Amino acid sequence: MAIVLGSNRYGKAENRVVRIYRDTSRHEIRDINVSSALRGDFAAAYLEGDQSKILPTDTQKQTAYSFSKEKGLTSIETYALELGAHFVDSVEYVESARIEVEEFEWQRVLVDGTEHDHTWVRKGQEVRTAAVTVTGSGDERTNVVIGGFKDLIILKSTGSEFTGFYEDPYTLLEPTRDRVMATSLIAKWRFTSTDVDWEATYLGIKKIIIETFATLHSLALQQTLYEMGKAVLEAYDFIAEIRFQAPNKHHFLFNLAPFGVENNNEVFNADDRPYGLIEATVIRDDVPPAPAAWDPYTGLV
Repeated sequence: MAIVLGSNRYGKAENRVVRIYRDTSRHEIRDINVSSALRGDFAAAYLEGDQSKILPTDTQKQTAYSFSKEKGLTSIETYALELGAHFVDSVEYVESARIEVEEFEWQRVLVDGTEHDHTWVRKGQEVRTAAVTVTGSGDERTNVVIGGFKDLIILKSTGSEFTGFYEDPYTLLEPTRDRVMATSLIAKWRFTSTDVDWEATYLGIKKIIIETFATLHSLALQQTLYEMGKAVLEAYDFIAEIRFQAPNKHHFLFNLAPFGVENNNEVFNADDRPYGLIEATVIRDDVPPAPAAWDPYTGLV
């Protein structure tokens, strides 16, 4: 039996980069958390402690910050593609680079009803994400981009039911035809092209997901996830697949009967755990899989 080195990579995780555009009196802000992970001919570093082929993780950090100025930071997908390509093209031992980005959104402060030019407050909505895998150079180059978001908390107070489920001796849950359905949604989608209007596409996909959640009469959260994914793929032919992770944020009807108070689906206990965790992938059956593109680095994206 031989003992060998298996899969390995290394990088700089969670570099907090804030880019302020000050070209005019009205400033713009982009706020990201970026991680880099490199794969390549690094066996000697692990087996012998030989660092001669290792680009320091500190260098990766410095590059991430400098690229936000050199290349700009107008969309996280473009920024990640440029950063990944730089590591693959400029370091001969790097075969593949994965760049993961989270973006935190800010909105302008209103002063006397007018947007302030250089003051913002953090928005409490979802965190936008991107994960880019750049492999090879020249004609052998492949780029795989996964866009998405996490922590989109969404709730509907009716239009959802859960009945007809399998029951065994331990089943206590009562069927319901009118319930609160809520989740903190994670969605990630894989592009088949990089010739994309990243900003418009992100907003369009988010709009489709939210509107489908709102308007579909849901028989189960599983059904809702599938219909949201189907609607996205029907709208964008350059999306190969979309994956959802949806923790069910349960709202249980609170018993007000001991107080002589009627509760007609109006007062609930929001219970944060335990929770149902529903996952789904909606995919085109004629698109080749890209399993490596889904291999997470930090677990944040």
